[in-house]
Amino acid sequence: MMSALAMTAPLANKAPDHPWAAALDAARPEVIGQVRAVVGLGIEVVGTGAAVGELVSVGEHPDQVLAEVVATTAGAARCMPLGPTRGLRAGLAVKPSGRSLHVPVGPGLLGRVLDGLGRPIDGKGPLRAQAWVPVDGHAPHPLDRARVDQPLDLGVRVLDTLVTAGRGQRLGLFAGSGVGKSSLLSMIARGTDAEVSVIALVGERGREVREFLEDDLGPEGLARSVVVVATSDQPPLVRLRSAFVATRIAEHLRDQGTHAVLMMDSLTRVAMAQREIGLSVGEPPATRGYPPSTFALLAQLLERAGTGPTGSVTGLYTVLVDGDDHNEPIADAARSILDGHVVLDRRLAVAGHFPSVDALGSISRVASRVTTPQQRDAARRLRSVMAARRQAQDLLDVGAYVAGSNPLVDAAVTHGRAIDAFLQQGMDERSTADDAWGRLGSLVAELGDLT
Repeated sequence: MMSALAMTAPLANKAPDHPWAAALDAARPEVIGQVRAVVGLGIEVVGTGAAVGELVSVGEHPDQVLAEVVATTAGAARCMPLGPTRGLRAGLAVKPSGRSLHVPVGPGLLGRVLDGLGRPIDGKGPLRAQAWVPVDGHAPHPLDRARVDQPLDLGVRVLDTLVTAGRGQRLGLFAGSGVGKSSLLSMIARGTDAEVSVIALVGERGREVREFLEDDLGPEGLARSVVVVATSDQPPLVRLRSAFVATRIAEHLRDQGTHAVLMMDSLTRVAMAQREIGLSVGEPPATRGYPPSTFALLAQLLERAGTGPTGSVTGLYTVLVDGDDHNEPIADAARSILDGHVVLDRRLAVAGHFPSVDALGSISRVASRVTTPQQRDAARRLRSVMAARRQAQDLLDVGAYVAGSNPLVDAAVTHGRAIDAFLQQGMDERSTADDAWGRLGSLVAELGDLT
């Protein structure tokens, strides 16, 4: 005799609007597993048959804890909680949901602040989401991506001229702690001419979230932004998922033909969250304790930004370099994937030079495709003068440089204040790309024809 499960299986696969579908779903036996162990950050469960990426609920209402399956073995699944683990113990019931994490998307999210799982935390009522979609998306097919050929105005003079970004580019902001990455990102959020900004604050200090929203972003910036926040005290999986929630929201906007900017602060904390998860489920530590999955995850996350067949997602990612070592593993891996990097120098920050962008150490790999020959020539001439001064800085410091030895150095010394004034910009100072290029042209004209 055919089992009841076998008899209902064909109808269970029919469309949801089948007249018997709801009844069959209600009659289907409920699978309930149990917690076998709670060790460190992970929960080991048995009897659920859940797959990787599936959500499960642990415990009984109202003390249920949501968790996600991150690894499986022949007889058990390892889950990472999406909430506090206090009170969890072996033997608790575990119910698989049969679905992965879904996030809200659509233009109705503008002006809202979400947590790391896509839930509103700003007290403005329920979300007006266009749809709820799985958090895991896919990078556009390489041959379906539009070419990056349009400049993007970031509102920061030194970036718009010497490290010109393109619409759909992925750019990293590399610096040690306290050098001004978040401040620079807030300047870009207010000054960019992008249609929509999606901002992910991953592992941020709780104290700084409100300051960023009210002081750095402001009402005007928030009105055309979606902010996703996962503070440093959140479980590692929530911090990790917040990066993918923000990316998924930006992807949906791109699919609708919108040109969006995705700002993530910081990519390093995303990698740290994955390190905690990987080590908790038994992955072997590799470079500086990061398991192999960390570097694969960075590529999967960063490749999802960029251009699509219609719209684009310009990715701006801050990278916290460990001990000011710009060759540490995460910085090195990110630099190899991204389409350019902006280096922030601690010496400039200490000297009160803001933004503390090391223009000579920064590069945009698409600058030549989004600028005119005249603009590239002006940027090259200023760079050559700045490079000459850097090479002769030791001689200048000890008074050993002889004026007239190098025309480029002479120009750098004579016009040093004008160059610094061009490179510096106040936090509240607005600058358009046209104004930035105009000022660069005037500065280069003052330097004279030296190259």
